[in-house]
Amino acid sequence: MQHLVLLQLSAEQHHLASSKYKITWKTLILLPIGIVGFFVYIYLFNVDLLKIIATAQQANLRFYLTAAILSILDVLFFTLAWYALLRFLSVKISILKMHLFVWASIFVDTLIPGESVSGEITKVFLVNREQEGTTGKATASIVAQRIISMGINLVTLIVGAVLLFIEKLFYRNETIFTLTLVLAVMIFIFLVLTLLLCFKEAWTLKIVNLIISMLERLSKKRWKLTRIKQQVTEAAATFHNGIREYSHAPKTIIVASFLSLTSWVCGLSVYYFTLHSIGYAQLNWSAILVISSIFIAVKSIPTGVPFEVGLPEIALSTLLISFGVPPEISATATILMRLLTLWLRFFIGFAAQQIIGVKAVTTHTNGNQHVNEKP
Repeated sequence: MQHLVLLQLSAEQHHLASSKYKITWKTLILLPIGIVGFFVYIYLFNVDLLKIIATAQQANLRFYLTAAILSILDVLFFTLAWYALLRFLSVKISILKMHLFVWASIFVDTLIPGESVSGEITKVFLVNREQEGTTGKATASIVAQRIISMGINLVTLIVGAVLLFIEKLFYRNETIFTLTLVLAVMIFIFLVLTLLLCFKEAWTLKIVNLIISMLERLSKKRWKLTRIKQQVTEAAATFHNGIREYSHAPKTIIVASFLSLTSWVCGLSVYYFTLHSIGYAQLNWSAILVISSIFIAVKSIPTGVPFEVGLPEIALSTLLISFGVPPEISATATILMRLLTLWLRFFIGFAAQQIIGVKAVTTHTNGNQHVNEKP
């Protein structure tokens, strides 16, 4: 269903005057609530906050800086994978611009949490603004990348569960083991449904028509969605053409999958080096595989809280504790990881969004000057 949302919402891009997202007090009001919720959770585990601070102050900067670099490389390789998919569909945008688009989408997705759909709509909008008429192709590339990511996450969960079984760790973590299998089944089902919708164009059009009809009925015919329906239909046709082209381009899919896998390895290594930075090396790779996969699934839950604060921190701390990490170490590692995977990325994304906004204004101004200079 995700690509239907992308197609429908991106068809309304002409209503947007600017890609800038304004932060208001209404946006930020839930932020302290999430932070307080996390610290209440820590309090319930009787964790000494002074010990957390002391542990963080003694962190090995070399390992932590390595984790920070890997967090940034994670986004870079993710961009390269998207670049390979989009360029195959003859949408030629420089890697630098696409990298800025990805960072801007991270910024938006942090402020408007919704299973990364808000960020992906931002990418579709930015690509279409760069090259008008590419909504369908941009959506196809994003959905293809999401399918690859789901495949990697599914394999990760299965491999993690098998390793837990082989190492006989599932006896101590039966709940985690069961949760891993449940998530693997859910991702598999969603992956199959997504693939079916990608290759069944008639199904997509029926669902689009149904959604638009429902919106018209709910508005009691006040909304005239004929134009939007036409735009979505055209974008859907382009989207399915793009997906069909990918099905006959194994080289492109292999390259994008390799780059996505590299991005995933970088993201996984952030956990490893962050734990090592605070002197904890007892967690094995099978546990890290399971923890990262489950955490990714939890992060995808649209809580509606800006900056994702609260639920992800509680989930990550609980997962670490369930694998024998002491509560103080777990809380410290969680805070340090989130500084890299949330706050560092947020500020880089904010800078990228500002650069994109400035470039858009500059381009628009130059365009008007050229028009005014015409005799």
